[in-house]
Amino acid sequence: MDWRFLIEGKESLHVTTDSRKVVPGCVFVALKGEHFDGNDFVEQARKDGAAYVISGRDALPQLQNLARAWRRELGLPILGITGTNGKTTTKELCAAVLGTKYKLYYTQGNLNNQLGVPLTLLSITRAHELAIVEMGASHPGDIRELVEIAEPDYGLITNVGRAHLQGFGSFEGVKRTKAELYDYLLAHNGTIFRNADNPYLEEMLGDSLKKWSNGSINDQMVNGKIVNYHTGTMPEGTHLVGGYNAENVSAAICVGAYFGVSGETALAAVRAYVPSNNRSQLMQTERNTVVVDAYNANPTSMMAAIEAFTNNKSQITDTKKPLAFVLGAMRELGEYSHLEHQNIVNMLLERKAEKVLLVGGEYKETTAPYPVFDDVEALCRYLEKEPLCGYRILLKGSRSNRLEKAIPYL
Repeated sequence: MDWRFLIEGKESLHVTTDSRKVVPGCVFVALKGEHFDGNDFVEQARKDGAAYVISGRDALPQLQNLARAWRRELGLPILGITGTNGKTTTKELCAAVLGTKYKLYYTQGNLNNQLGVPLTLLSITRAHELAIVEMGASHPGDIRELVEIAEPDYGLITNVGRAHLQGFGSFEGVKRTKAELYDYLLAHNGTIFRNADNPYLEEMLGDSLKKWSNGSINDQMVNGKIVNYHTGTMPEGTHLVGGYNAENVSAAICVGAYFGVSGETALAAVRAYVPSNNRSQLMQTERNTVVVDAYNANPTSMMAAIEAFTNNKSQITDTKKPLAFVLGAMRELGEYSHLEHQNIVNMLLERKAEKVLLVGGEYKETTAPYPVFDDVEALCRYLEKEPLCGYRILLKGSRSNRLEKAIPYL
């Protein structure tokens, strides 16, 4: 569909999928979900002043096409970010750094899927000079679909790990899907930011380069297309918890340098950034010091968090307190679920963890000698009767565990 009638000459677009947020002149997209049908509110949206309504079975594809058309109309540079772990933190850090020099728009919250990416693009205005679009994936082809919508000029894969294995089928499926960002950028003369210390990313890039070049690669062909950085070490004075954030910080500083932000300015922006939404947050309660990382969890990120916590790479100054782990189950692992949860239990046993509380039925299938609770409510009841005092606590699990509900009891 030719969307010029809707976007030409506009400084911005107001697009909503929520009929309650319809205002005069906006575009209302009537999506149908499992528990709702936006098509039921089309007439009301028109009465409320919607200038245009996208409805019917193909409402989502139409929304994606509109987003692509608006992205092309604006023509500004876009940095696409994906990865198994750290993509949201890296996005936030890149935004903090680039925001010191540019009028920037970046993905808000976790709007990184087939619906979230179009909504992100449609929120960009002509006043913006640069945009960052986060891209998530849980099935093969997801990244390919998203890059065809966002058409990024630059791209960064934070890392790859064992997540969403039920959807990807295997770790190889994870790598192939994330590498779809590399495939697109190489095919469209884009620029790739890459952690040169990550062997998986090196392998993925090599495979993408071979596809792009029909198997014949030389330095001149890739000159300028690949910008390398290294993991480095965590700088002092940040609000980030966990040594595993070093690669996220290094990525942001590298991206900033490429776009003309000085190292000093970039580092100051990183130090000023305060994480939120239960991601790598350090909290001091009346009784304990708590590292809250309860927004997401997969085997790779869980092991990295335990490793950082037990080796005192979590920027906690009071190292005399004993360690406690309150860990939730990891979801969407399919046939790998039992193995991966047992691996976590084994790691805790190897580290001789002083106190461990596990949440989720997945742990009941393991050999865990620790208390296992069916849900966070059961955990909270336990903590009311058996409060933890004087500990350094790692609170980590998948969002579906809702472990943040336990914070008042810690």
